[in-house]
Amino acid sequence: MSRIDVRIAAGIGVLALITAGTAGCGGRQNGAATDDAASEITCKVTKDTRVGIATGNATGVYYVVGNALAGQLSGATDGKLTGTAAETGASVQNVEQLVAGQYDVAFSLFDTAVNAVQGKGSFTSPQPVQALARIYDNYTQVVVRADAGINSVADMKGKKVSTGSPKSGTEVIANRLLTAAGLDPAKDIQAQRLDLTKTVDGMKDGSIDAFFWSGGVPTGGVTDLFTTAGDKVKFLDISPLLPKMAELNPAYQAGTIGKDVYKTPADTPTIVVPNVLLVRDNLDANVACAITRTVFEKKDALAQANPAAKGISLENARKTDPVKLHRGAEKALKDLGAA
Repeated sequence: MSRIDVRIAAGIGVLALITAGTAGCGGRQNGAATDDAASEITCKVTKDTRVGIATGNATGVYYVVGNALAGQLSGATDGKLTGTAAETGASVQNVEQLVAGQYDVAFSLFDTAVNAVQGKGSFTSPQPVQALARIYDNYTQVVVRADAGINSVADMKGKKVSTGSPKSGTEVIANRLLTAAGLDPAKDIQAQRLDLTKTVDGMKDGSIDAFFWSGGVPTGGVTDLFTTAGDKVKFLDISPLLPKMAELNPAYQAGTIGKDVYKTPADTPTIVVPNVLLVRDNLDANVACAITRTVFEKKDALAQANPAAKGISLENARKTDPVKLHRGAEKALKDLGAA
């Protein structure tokens, strides 16, 4: 296999080639071997290995960064390790399919990952997953049509609201925010469980009044909406709900969507939650180590795919507790000098 050195900085055309080469194939392809816990970790992948990467909606940041990561793996491992990124419903579904062996790596919101290892929320028992690293933060982006009469989450009562793809981290956060605002997600809104592409289309044609989205910034679909709809849509400030959300999970923290991100009139206070990369706890340690090293050594290339990846840092990489770091990731982060 020839050495591939993807230069995303060359422009959108190169990213399009990466996407075309990876997005159409989902699930595991010649998946990585299971780990021998007694073996030495060298971070060298000696056999041709393909890993499947579970991302998220096609217009979201998981998908873009996941494709960029897939495109970097071969060049970082002398062609031995290659990646295939696939569009998915995101966090909860990603964990389920990761455990089922359909993928080898999965993007996930940290709150969903915590629920997975503790057997809470959407999971009836602890899941055998571990982390490669904490990466960038997701911003909770709550957008409403300006003429819908919605100035708070509580005002969504009776409205048509997209809560995100089924079994996504967005859906988890949306339902928690609605509950925190005193609404019953199953009864008080006309829930539309749609992916971001369909959600944006619904906002444009007026069939949806509001939506929740948890993603890095900028998210392509949200940029498209604000570019085309202009002042017909607006962000909600959901920061008043942070105290109740933090009681559910300390991963929820205060954040701000800067006005320059989507060219809005003002900054928008919001709630952020970190993202983590997950793997099965028995993934081959050298494969886990190689992927983790690639994430940090090729951070600049990932950030050129989407600026959200600029938030990837060695300072925060180990902050995954109570989700245990995979031993291969521990080796990589130690070698990289992570705090």
